[in-house]
Amino acid sequence: LRVVQCKMPKGPKAAAPPAAKKKAEKQPEENSLFERRPKNFGIGNNVQPTRDMSRFVKWPKNVRLQRQRRILYQRLKLPPAINQFTRTVDKNTATEVFKLLNKYKPETKEQKAERLKEAAEAKSAGGAPPQGKKPVYAKCGINHIATLVEQKKASLVVIAHDVDPIEIVVWLPALCRKMDVPYCIVKGKARLGAVVHKKTATALALTGVKKEDEGSLSKLVDNVRSNFNDRGEELNRKWGGGVMGAKSQEKTRQKEKAIAREAAKRMQA
Repeated sequence: LRVVQCKMPKGPKAAAPPAAKKKAEKQPEENSLFERRPKNFGIGNNVQPTRDMSRFVKWPKNVRLQRQRRILYQRLKLPPAINQFTRTVDKNTATEVFKLLNKYKPETKEQKAERLKEAAEAKSAGGAPPQGKKPVYAKCGINHIATLVEQKKASLVVIAHDVDPIEIVVWLPALCRKMDVPYCIVKGKARLGAVVHKKTATALALTGVKKEDEGSLSKLVDNVRSNFNDRGEELNRKWGGGVMGAKSQEKTRQKEKAIAREAAKRMQA
């Protein structure tokens, strides 16, 4: 007899133990309206960003001269007569000075032509030309101002700090102090020039003001006298310049450190 062994069917497999659920990493929510589009600045791709190339520009000669002069004024030792032009009035005083000067702007060419035309028409009609009080204007012109200071007719002299060549006005503060005329140094020959309808002006002078402006003029005169006229001896002793560049200062600092280290080693030995 043949015995046939029958394999019994196996039962269902035991369920595998539940695997530890991996924590889902939080992904930043992207706004579909504003998609990221990173730029590629390789050759033949996106246009390169604009860079400041002013360091490599060959500037016009007048700009180079201005910059070289500024650096030389920092590096070289400046005598007191030139160094005094680096000390200008503060912003509030300068505002008051220009507010007063702008009230006494001289007439323009058009206004002068109109006035002469009216006077000529009145004269041709047989009448007398219109005569009034002499107008009060701010005076300009270095020779004219020098004459007014020498005659002690100037009430206030305003000098620009950036006159080139500086020899044009370098003597004017000393003359004002000698003749006891109040003076001040302000920033910008172009600002002074705008008052008298010119590109630039080296200096302006006021010989008088209207009655309503006498109080503001007296305040300005007291202010500038204390800051300029009364400090003549101090300004005449103060030298300027002698400030080296960043590289030179760093080299000097390194030398001083090395000397200090050597001295410390000697002390320990």
